[in-house]
Amino acid sequence: MKTSDFYYDLPERLIAQTPVEPRDSSRLLEYEMATGKVTHGHFYDIKNILKKGDLLVVNNTKVYPARVYAKTQNGGKMEVLLLKRINYTDWEVLVKPGKKAHIGSKFTVNDQLSFEVLSNTDAGGRVIRFYFDGVFENILESVGEMPLPPYIKEKLQDQSRYQTVYCKNEGSAAAPTAGLHFTTQLIDDLKSMGVEFAEVMLNVGLGTFRPVKVDDVENHEMHSEFYSIDEKNAQIINKAKREGRRIIAVGTTSVRTLESVADNDGFVRATSGNTNIFIYPPYKFKCINGLITNFHLPESTLIMLVAALVGKEKILELYNLAVEKEYRFFSFGDACIFI
Repeated sequence: MKTSDFYYDLPERLIAQTPVEPRDSSRLLEYEMATGKVTHGHFYDIKNILKKGDLLVVNNTKVYPARVYAKTQNGGKMEVLLLKRINYTDWEVLVKPGKKAHIGSKFTVNDQLSFEVLSNTDAGGRVIRFYFDGVFENILESVGEMPLPPYIKEKLQDQSRYQTVYCKNEGSAAAPTAGLHFTTQLIDDLKSMGVEFAEVMLNVGLGTFRPVKVDDVENHEMHSEFYSIDEKNAQIINKAKREGRRIIAVGTTSVRTLESVADNDGFVRATSGNTNIFIYPPYKFKCINGLITNFHLPESTLIMLVAALVGKEKILELYNLAVEKEYRFFSFGDACIFI
């Protein structure tokens, strides 16, 4: 299967630059996989789509202010994107411009924070060591910025809009953007209808930023990301599975977590670890019955995952329809639900 099989033409004007207000007023494309029916509405219409007993599985990871700007010893500028914490002082990062980030090079962020390049990574990044005076997390909070994707050119006015309303565990370099459409009120309304929620955690890292550069999909290697499912939420998921209720993942990161730990019957266990699962057609899903997600980049691993659920030809047909209907795309864009 070729990477080019997942290409579609997207006008740049449809790439959302800012989030809509309120969160749940974004548009929603609903696709019923059994019947082929397509419905256009808004995200708050999800109350008319979900039913009592449905289980939504969300990723409760929290984005840290992962973009930091530093100066070289000669006064040049360096942009650093923190991807993965290795230990107390060391991080895996992306740097720009990379030609300045030689092993042994030292950079200064401010009076409290500096770093040194330790090594290169296979994915073109660096491992760096921070030197700091004080509590690292507090310093990062004051100097870091939200790591918006490069296709978003507008400055984010409210940093909380790149966080879900249910985020808890800080550790991601990017938001699980399907969850950005939920408001606290919408979640309360769904719960009052009898829709249940379970939480998993996957720290979104390099895989989100890394394009597929190989011609054959099978040759692409996903970057490893840390996940966790606790006992309480494993029991909620397994109860829904035993009772034959619909399990609907909110976002591709929730899908990858569930499918990484599920056994052949779709049951999960409380565990944590690292996953580099790469889901693309054909793939037999073990745990989920549906998916809420955004519209993803052409030729990305994310559109490949959705194609594994919906079908390659069908997902391209739906994306072209969304372009025709002028949906907004990517992180701050509109949503789809496949059930």
